[in-house]
Formats: sequence, C-alpha cells, structure tokens
Amino acid sequence: MTTALCPGSFDPPTSGHMDVIDRALGLFDRVVVAVIDNPSKTAMFTAAERAGFFKEIYGERLDVTTFGGLLVDHVRAMGADLVVKGLRTGGDHEYETQMAQMNRHLSGVETLFIPTRPDLAYISSSLVKEVARLGGSVSGLVPDVVEKALKERLS
Repeated sequence: MTTALCPGSFDPPTSGHMDVIDRALGLFDRVVVAVIDNPSKTAMFTAAERAGFFKEIYGERLDVTTFGGLLVDHVRAMGADLVVKGLRTGGDHEYETQMAQMNRHLSGVETLFIPTRPDLAYISSSLVKEVARLGGSVSGLVPDVVEKALKERLS
C-alpha cells in the first residue's frame, strides 16, 4: 500500500489544489493532506479551518492532518512513502525542487511533482484572497465551501 502526503499551506484551498489532490487519489492507495501550521505567517484561515475544508470536501476519501516543523518528520509520523507537490509555474519548479532535494537529503523521502492543469495554473491562494478582498468573484477558483467561507470572513 503506497501512501502519498500532499503538504501545503492551503490558505485557502483552490481549484488547483483540488486538481492535484484528485489526481493523487487516482494514483495512490492512501492520500494524506497535511496542512502546514506556520506561526510566522499570517493566515486568513486557521490550520484547523483549512483542514476542515478538506474534510468537508473529501470526507473519508483521504486523511487530513495539520503539522508544524519539518515536513520529513511529519512524513515519517504519517507513515507516508512519498511527498506529492503540485506545480503551477517555472518558479514553483525551482523552489519545490530545492525543497525536494533538501527533504531527500534529510530523510531519503522522494517527492513527486504533478503539474496543475493549464487552465488552473494561474490560480494561487494569494490571488484568490486579493480578488475576494476587493469584492471580485472567486467562483470556480475555489471549492464552494471555501467561497462561502471567504465571503463570511470578509463581510
């Protein structure tokens, strides 16, 4: 049984994140979404709220956790075999490759990159939050439950 761990801040989860997770669900026996709780960043939603979005969207189809600290420690704690990361742009590839190489150096864990569908590649959590803050529609950019939460948070 192969377990893939999909880590990220997911603040908020976007349609691009869902694309990568949906594809991972089709490839691996078990998928764990690991929401990073990074106290040095100011998030719009708490780690528990972000994890809750995934639980509401996917139910029992995947496991959802939150974590702080080193990713490789959480990979071990969850019994995962590899890390899955989505890539949108060349800049993502540069950054994520460096992180993957460090994680492999630290623990031997491998990282698999899944490119986001081209029609979703422009979507980022930062852009979604900015559009929502300025009163624009985020319909189709995020799951419905996230769209509703953004509206409530910003009203």
